[in-house]
Amino acid sequence: MKRTFFFLLLAFYSFHLSPLHAQTIATQDIMLSSYKYPYPVQYFKFQAQGQPLTMAYMDIQPTRPNGQTVVLLHGKNFCGAYWDSTAASLTNNGFRVIIPDQIGFGKSSKPAHLQYSFQFLAQNTKALLDTLDIHKAAILGHSMGGMLAVRFALMYPDITTKLILENPIGLEDWKVVVPYQSVDKWYHSELKQTYDKIKQYQLDNYYAGQWKPEYDKWASLQASWIHSPDYAQVAWNAALTYDMIFTQPVYYELPNIQAPTLLIIGQRDRTALGKANVAPDIRKTLGNYPELGKDAAKRIPHATLIPIEDVGHLPHIEAYTKFITPLLDFLLH
Repeated sequence: MKRTFFFLLLAFYSFHLSPLHAQTIATQDIMLSSYKYPYPVQYFKFQAQGQPLTMAYMDIQPTRPNGQTVVLLHGKNFCGAYWDSTAASLTNNGFRVIIPDQIGFGKSSKPAHLQYSFQFLAQNTKALLDTLDIHKAAILGHSMGGMLAVRFALMYPDITTKLILENPIGLEDWKVVVPYQSVDKWYHSELKQTYDKIKQYQLDNYYAGQWKPEYDKWASLQASWIHSPDYAQVAWNAALTYDMIFTQPVYYELPNIQAPTLLIIGQRDRTALGKANVAPDIRKTLGNYPELGKDAAKRIPHATLIPIEDVGHLPHIEAYTKFITPLLDFLLH
């Protein structure tokens, strides 16, 4: 019944889905089954909230191990595949790299019903590490993955050797100024997505209007579900995770982080959830990453701030050398 409900909704809203690029972007099923990740994908199966779930992950082994592990946590509009270059550099330097797709994302399960929380995602990640016999790791999170990385470090300080936050969202609490938006509203917004909307959002918010051909694969991947019969269920999970991000701030707990922390902050970033729903005078105060980074570095006890000028929300895509150099220096020393 649940899947039938989603498919009916998808049919009802199908007039919102632009046919543009329908022939040039391969349509993917709910698990991205035909999409090739940069490294072999394995699957961790477990039970939670009364249902079987599958968590996809990549486990990349170095040729010359240095005995250390790094866990890479993806952002809201991405999956583990976008860590391809980062994983290559880390393994070349001796690190074992674990890259999970969180439940609701990428090649992992997207359930018809689930109560999402960062604690839930952190527990799943910890359970995965347990099955791999990993008891110490550096945790790196980008965007939403940064919020998850903070939650993981707070829940599992004995596991977290170092914490790296790359333009994390959650360095402010939007809900104190932004009106609440229901899950239904997020859901209907997701059903209206098109490739052009996705690309325009990334162009404006990630790349300052300067599009390069290498960016297209990430916009195309996000858009690859739109014409799938599974899209309603993908959109529903996206709505639930938006609600999780908005209602579960980590901002107030930053002073409780124990691990040495590196903040890599693209200074052009102005990402803030729901800022389109507030008055212009409030909007301009949100997502000010130059100030948010400085504030976070002061509030996190053992933090180092690396500001990257003229770079937006995706340093490891937009300015890879400027991202990987301080990351390796932090991890190796």
